[in-house]
Parts: sequence; structure tokens; C-alpha cells
Amino acid sequence: MINAAMNSYCTKHLLIVLLLTFPILFSCSNKTESESEKEKIEIPMPNIYGLFTDTLKVFEGVVKKNETLTDILLPHNISYKTISKIAEIAKEKFNVRKINSGKKYKIYSQIDSVETVHYFVYESSPVNFAIINFTDSVITISTGAKEIELRERTASGIITNSLYMTLKNQKISDLLALKMAEVYAWQIDFYHVQEGDNFKVIFEEKFIDGEFVGVGDIKSAYFQHRKNNFYAFYYEQNGDGEYFDEEGNSLRKAFLKSPLKFGRMTSSFSRRRFHPVLHKFKAHLGTDYAAPSGTPIHATGDGVVIEARYKRSNGNYVKIRHNGTFMTQYLHMSKIANGIRTGVAVKQDQVIGFVGMTGLATGPHVCYRFWKNGEQVNHRREKVKSSNPIAKENSIKYQIYIDSVKTILDSIAFAQQGATITSKN
Repeated sequence: MINAAMNSYCTKHLLIVLLLTFPILFSCSNKTESESEKEKIEIPMPNIYGLFTDTLKVFEGVVKKNETLTDILLPHNISYKTISKIAEIAKEKFNVRKINSGKKYKIYSQIDSVETVHYFVYESSPVNFAIINFTDSVITISTGAKEIELRERTASGIITNSLYMTLKNQKISDLLALKMAEVYAWQIDFYHVQEGDNFKVIFEEKFIDGEFVGVGDIKSAYFQHRKNNFYAFYYEQNGDGEYFDEEGNSLRKAFLKSPLKFGRMTSSFSRRRFHPVLHKFKAHLGTDYAAPSGTPIHATGDGVVIEARYKRSNGNYVKIRHNGTFMTQYLHMSKIANGIRTGVAVKQDQVIGFVGMTGLATGPHVCYRFWKNGEQVNHRREKVKSSNPIAKENSIKYQIYIDSVKTILDSIAFAQQGATITSKN
């Protein structure tokens, strides 16, 4: 016990002596921590293209009309020979001979006695880019995409003119109108959206470096059209995702409501209509949709092309057999799409031609005709069943999911001047 006490006393005494004699030894840990904060080495971070350019000077430009890659690179000491070599090796990545006016580009260089270019970056879209790397002994070319930030947003409105104008008045991208038209392509004819129709939607917007670059996916939506309520909930089952209604029925059906995404219906199905060219009354067994020349025309359902040619009255047209019951026809095209010919199988929503005014037509439009059991009928009155409903084994999970989403959707107030933004975090 005495020895233990003596050892403890000696140890304490030694510590006191050391503190008084060599205080710097015991203060160095704090100093080192303080100094380490000051002396932290900043680790270089790559930019949005994945390049380390902190020590380089950047020149930013926009491709001018008729400007070529040669025009852009020559002033930066890149020779004709090198540019020619780039054009040869870039074929598989992107066509440098067809860079488009209005597109952004950046040149990263080391500036000493002369300028030495390290990288040339060409933005083919707000998201996608191509990089020419001059830093290695062999020039390399790569492509990539910027990291996209998704922000969830809600929008709503009561239509007084059109869906497009309602969104525009709220400063919401008109791309959302196209997305909604795609979601409801089987339920709603957007040529007949009328005053008083209303909508609510939860969707994603895409941002890069805080700048809006596009509309992402629609998560859920509600659309009241002609006093009928249409819900849409995106849900994935068995590895595939699509939109379903509140009963678990797929919104996808055998036929789209229209062969055009957007346009204006100018003439409906009629047994007696005054023909604008022939100037007499005759049956008009189709529906006319007016749109600018060149607007894509889509097959409204899967099928096989049985006619794709020109006739004096029909102009350029395509006729599709979908099954033993239904056929559709698309008249007055400016041209038939490449690859569309008799015997070719087509998919629903595939582009089969383009709006024009060939044949007996007074303006650019498509005359859409619909056969059922060999008889031409009004497609707008046909009720086609939904396909691929929620599987029985997923029905309970689906119901729990949409109950929560529907509560949020129903709680959104109808906006008059703006829309609510909700963070995705």
C-alpha cells in the first residue's frame, strides 16, 4: 500500500514539474489543431462536366449562324490539321460538322506566353455535352450528361381558354401541357377541353446548377373534363411503371383519343356535311384535326399498315388494320414517314406521317377515320376497355399508396395566378 501511494505521489509530482518547466509540450496539441484548421489543403473539385479546371482560363461562347468548329477553334491556336483529325475521330460521338447555332460551348486553356487549349466542351442540349480533350498525347472525345436536380412541384388551375394558356398565365412551362396530354391520351381529347374544366397535378421539374431545364415525370394528376373526374397515379409493378386510375385500371387503352398531340378539331363525324371543296352536302365519315404543316401524326393503336400511298381525293394517306374488328386511316399528309409501307407493323403513338393538305383539302389538317366491323363510325363515341390493370397481388399495396397521394392531390387549392412549389427534400 505504501509503495503504491509513493508511486502515485511521484507521478503527480513529476507531472507538475514538467508543466512548470516545459509548458510548450502540453500546449502543442491545441496549437496543432488550430494550425491544422488554417493549413487545410483545399481539394480541387470537378466542375459540372467532371473536369478539373481551377487553374485554367475559360472562354464561353454561343455557336453563331453558319459558324463551324474550325471558325471556333482556329483563333485559339488549334491548327487545321488538328481540327481535321478531330472531325475524323468524332464521328461515333457527335458530328462536329453539324454543330448547331445557338448552342453553348466552353474552351478551357492554359495561358502562358501562348494559349494552350486543354478542353473544348460543346453542349448539344441543356443536359448533354461532348468534350474534346487535348491534354493527352492522343486527342480523345467523350460525351456525358450533367447532374440533374429534381424538385417536386404542384400546379392547379381552372381553364378559361386552353390548358396551355392557363399554365402560361401561371408562369409554368408549357411542357407540362404536353406531359398531361400524354398521360391522358386515352381518356381526354384535348381538342375539346372547355371553359370550366380544371386540373391538379404533382410533377417534377429539372434543374441544373439552379437553372430550370425541363419538366420531369408527372407523379399524380386530377383532371375534371365535362364534369367527369379523371385521376392518374403513376405506379410501378413487376418492374414496369404506368398510370392507373383510383380503381386500379390502367389509363392505357387500345386507342388514343387523337392522332395529334395538340391541334384544333375543325370538323366532326357527320352523315351530312357541306364539303368546302366540292361545295355540296355529303357524308364526312371522319374527324378533321387542324395543325401546322409538318406536325407529326401518330398511330392511335398497334397494328399493321395495309395501305400507304397517294390518292387524288385522300392525298398521301396511311391505313392500319389493328385487329379483326378495328381499322384506322389518316388522310392529307404532307408526307408519309420513312419506313411506313404496306405490311409494316406499327406501335401505338408511333409517328406514321406529317400534317399537310394533299388531296381535297383547303388547309393543313389530318382527316382521321375509324372502322368497326367494316363500318366507319365516330371514334369519339367508342368506349374501349382499359388494359393491364393492377395485379391482384398488388391491389392492397396500390390502394394504400394512392389513398395517401389522393389526399394530397385533393387538398391542393385551385390556383388563379400562381402555383405552389414544394421541395423534394
